[in-house]
Amino acid sequence: MEPGTTRVRAVYGPAAIRFLMQHSGKAGNQALNVEKDIRCGGCGVRIQTEHPDRIGYAPEAALSRETVLCKRCFRIRHYGDIGEIRVSPDVFMKKLDEIAQTDSLVVQIVDLFDFAGSWIPGIHRHIGNNPLLLVANKLDLFPKSTNWDRLKHWVRESAKELGIRPVDVILCSASKGLGMGQVVEAINEWRHERDVMVIGTTNAGKSTFINRLLAEEGAAEDLVTTSPYPGTTLDLVRIPLDDGKAIYDTPGIVRKDRISEWLPPKDLKSVVPMTELRPRVYQLNGRQTLFFGGLVRFDFVRGSRQPFVCYMSNRLYIHRTKSEQAEAIHEKHLGELLVPPSDPASLPRWKKHSIRLRGGEKRDVVISGLGWIAAGREPAELEVWAPEGIHVGVRRSII
Repeated sequence: MEPGTTRVRAVYGPAAIRFLMQHSGKAGNQALNVEKDIRCGGCGVRIQTEHPDRIGYAPEAALSRETVLCKRCFRIRHYGDIGEIRVSPDVFMKKLDEIAQTDSLVVQIVDLFDFAGSWIPGIHRHIGNNPLLLVANKLDLFPKSTNWDRLKHWVRESAKELGIRPVDVILCSASKGLGMGQVVEAINEWRHERDVMVIGTTNAGKSTFINRLLAEEGAAEDLVTTSPYPGTTLDLVRIPLDDGKAIYDTPGIVRKDRISEWLPPKDLKSVVPMTELRPRVYQLNGRQTLFFGGLVRFDFVRGSRQPFVCYMSNRLYIHRTKSEQAEAIHEKHLGELLVPPSDPASLPRWKKHSIRLRGGEKRDVVISGLGWIAAGREPAELEVWAPEGIHVGVRRSII
């Protein structure tokens, strides 16, 4: 048993679980500062029974169930039908801004696989004077040979560079349960009988994180709807605690500067990693190119022969070719050999990013929402072609 698991009851006692199971989707899930109403126990949206084609629909017969689910959450859970819903990002930002007016412990979930893309810009302005606990999720994606202490230090220093000094940094895997005992310890230490606001960008793993906490205390099923598609949680989901306070699962903040936000569910299966990353190493000469599906083109323009280590979903197809042939291959095979995208017209046109690595130290070339390429031991001139608006940058090596 992990250190700290015996203290879970201090956060989620049996009475809280029973209350949640009895009232989820009803008064237990109302949003902040609104009248009591019926909310979906999975995504938090207001339930309505009149318009089957609109958000929040549930048949009247469903209202008598212990957990009321909207039609969308029901289909996600029982049929794996990941329905795409587009909600204005401004709506979610408004919910985030309300946190500054509360007295809460803020738990920010970041995605270790996409740290920059899962960071919330200006987070200190949104949370006010509330303390911030930083939880770096998806630890299970990293190779087992990773130095965990070094990785934790990397996260803390990266947060510091972004202007944030969290009360603590915890590494975890919500899907596998790794590090959850330390998370509960930290929540117990810093909550001080306050509400807990769990925040993060879309697909950072907030809802999976909350379900894991509840499962450790004996919840028989996932109470918050999860899916691989960004934007599953549509409103605040309130989970009551024994002391009258609550944990809130908040809607994911949309970051349109990462590739994952632009892809439909069938393409996300190739891009979002679900298992431990297997680094793929390519020894490249100058004037060689890597295609990451048809999403990104990576050109090694100039430099001595050297390795480029790709950390991306194991299911993503990588095609290697000579740079002089790259344009012709792209035109001929985009959407066929070079997939995803299944629909090339759905993405913005490519924009070129020129990168110069000085050599002597490992650096990561990051394509937000897709992964990164580790290089830099030798000087190199690179060009990265990615959809316009997608963040491409260089950082200190994470591994």
